[in-house]
Amino acid sequence: MEISLALGGGGAKGNAHLGVLRRLEKEGYKICSVAGTSYGGLVAVFYALGYSPKEIQAIFESVDQKNLYGRSPHDGPSLLGMAGVRELLDRVIGEKTFNHARIPCAVTAVDINTGSEVILSEGSLKAAVLATIALPGIFPVQNLNGFQLVDGGVLNPVPVNVARILSPGLPVVAVVLNDPVDLPVRGYNLPIPSIVPRPIAERLSRISLAQSLDVFLRSVDVSSRYVSHLRLQVDKPEVIVRPDVHTISLLDPVAIEDVALLGEQALEKALPELKRKTTWFARLGRRVFGVKE
Repeated sequence: MEISLALGGGGAKGNAHLGVLRRLEKEGYKICSVAGTSYGGLVAVFYALGYSPKEIQAIFESVDQKNLYGRSPHDGPSLLGMAGVRELLDRVIGEKTFNHARIPCAVTAVDINTGSEVILSEGSLKAAVLATIALPGIFPVQNLNGFQLVDGGVLNPVPVNVARILSPGLPVVAVVLNDPVDLPVRGYNLPIPSIVPRPIAERLSRISLAQSLDVFLRSVDVSSRYVSHLRLQVDKPEVIVRPDVHTISLLDPVAIEDVALLGEQALEKALPELKRKTTWFARLGRRVFGVKE
């Protein structure tokens, strides 16, 4: 039972991908390739390198979530920095490239000069991850291969088309973290690095900057929902898995296992459809006749 995975973006919601991965493995599915956007790109890269869902969870749990967004000399203009993220990637990925991946892998980004989607599948894995998670205005733009790159979710929140390019003919399982378009939009809080004294942090959370960030991120949320909805209608993944992560915001500190369980529960609900789309007859129809159920 071979499949290709498309892991959607969603910040802290992306820990649900861990539960999806471990349940797929438990059910005996062979993940032949993986594409990811934003946090989904981070998980995709770790998994493609050979880390198990359990090992990826341990890596994430080893990180101080409140101190991920400090600034470093590498960071350009942005509200938050990536010092903690860079430390994590240095420790886990180092200088590895896409050539080190055990299965085909790609992540998406967007060039803010041309307005075009950029698929990253060669070169530095660390650079690719930093690009795919670069939420515009919040995290620094990443200069790579002549492009100025931001978060791939701007144009492609769930990279179904990329997963299909990686493994033509295989069913694509899309893990969608965006809320459906009919749900209310949640507010956002400014993540303050833990090095900031508590009285200052409390004042920062009440100033107009934090309120402006809330408006901006809610606007991004709304846009991402509709882009995701439209892209899924066009790209038509064989199976959609949608974890119930509505109560989690992009930059929330979370209990990683709790979020992973939401992914596992969503995969459980999707199993009947997944089994139907991976039968011998369904595979034959796709390969011989190009039929999509």
